[in-house]
Amino acid sequence: MLYILAILLPPLAVLFTGKIFQFIFNLILAAVGIVLAIFTLGTFGLIYLLAIVHAIIAVHSYRQDKRDERLVRAVRGDK
Repeated sequence: MLYILAILLPPLAVLFTGKIFQFIFNLILAAVGIVLAIFTLGTFGLIYLLAIVHAIIAVHSYRQDKRDERLVRAVRGDK
């Protein structure tokens, strides 16, 4: 679900991972991409793709952290 959100609304997906500074960075990146896409008729709108890639990486990192936490709890025997 977060991966779909990362493609459609990258800053929101990063915000849902709880990474505030990465959210701010992604928001700026997405805003610059949208503004450049409007003013250059799409030529520099490819910068928005960087925001999408960043969001996908942030979501993947978040999910990996959650998997690691579950593994550590299982090894320790915690619930």
